[in-house]
Amino acid sequence: MRDLVAALGLALAVEGILLASFPDAMKRAMMEAAASPRDRMRLVGIASAVIGVLAIWTARRLAS
Repeated sequence: MRDLVAALGLALAVEGILLASFPDAMKRAMMEAAASPRDRMRLVGIASAVIGVLAIWTARRLAS
């Protein structure tokens, strides 16, 4: 549970830094994402989830 909270905190921190540093670019990116077809959004979401799980698995394997 502690790892989940840490991961969520890290995601929020990174997103906050991006929003604060590049507000116009982030706004354009959000508008483009909102205009994307559902299938593309679903594919990007699945790919992101798989990459994230693989990154976590790799990091944990290397740490032990």
